[in-house]
Amino acid sequence: MARGPRKHLKRLSAPKHWNLGKMGGIWAPHPSAGPHKLRECVPLTVILRDRLKYALTNKECMQICMERCVKIDGKVRTDHCYPAGFMDVIELEKTGDRFRMLFDTKGRFVLHRIQRDEAAYKLCRVNKVYTSANKIPVAITHDGRTIRYPDPDVKVNDTVKVDIATGKMSDIMKLELGAMVFVTKGGNTGRVGHLMHIEKHEGSFDIVTIKDMKDNVFATRLTNIFVIGSSNHPQVTLPKGRGIKKNILQERAEAVARGDL
Repeated sequence: MARGPRKHLKRLSAPKHWNLGKMGGIWAPHPSAGPHKLRECVPLTVILRDRLKYALTNKECMQICMERCVKIDGKVRTDHCYPAGFMDVIELEKTGDRFRMLFDTKGRFVLHRIQRDEAAYKLCRVNKVYTSANKIPVAITHDGRTIRYPDPDVKVNDTVKVDIATGKMSDIMKLELGAMVFVTKGGNTGRVGHLMHIEKHEGSFDIVTIKDMKDNVFATRLTNIFVIGSSNHPQVTLPKGRGIKKNILQERAEAVARGDL
């Protein structure tokens, strides 16, 4: 009889957005328990070995981590299977690299290179607000942070700007019409646009309508969006393509123009 959760993960069962080769072995790194869900994160081994090519094998990833070379959100992480998720800041001091975990328009995690000043903060979506024991107001964010005594204006689905060094919140980005949002789940993952309309459905999923920079309109669930700024001013730099999804004809025309076809 099995005791507790499974500690292994087969390569065919690994999330498709890790982009692991099907024939590259039987096993995949199983993310450790952490601030992000198994299907919504990338373990450090995949980042170091398959994305950044700083290691050739899992053993080398373990050595890099145990030498305390990798920081996630300002803290050294020695677990080579630590789960890095959306908006996390990954820092490799020896190489001077700093990345923010974002999505491309095909729903895959992308390591977006950032400058030192932008690596000092991250955006966190507020998932829950309640009063804890001893009447202390508390906000819980998407990456498992517990912020005590938050600003009274903070509501569920808002986004707060968190200073990584202190863990204190500074700015609030309200979920309101006209806000700039990033889609983090569903078929439109990675798209960026402005919030146009919110449909309330009691007992079901609230639906939001979003318009991107090219005036394409699409809809998704309210729980799938992440506010990243107001009007045309995102608080974080966006990856290549700036969250605008192209159809296959546009992609083909660009490939022909580049000379790839």
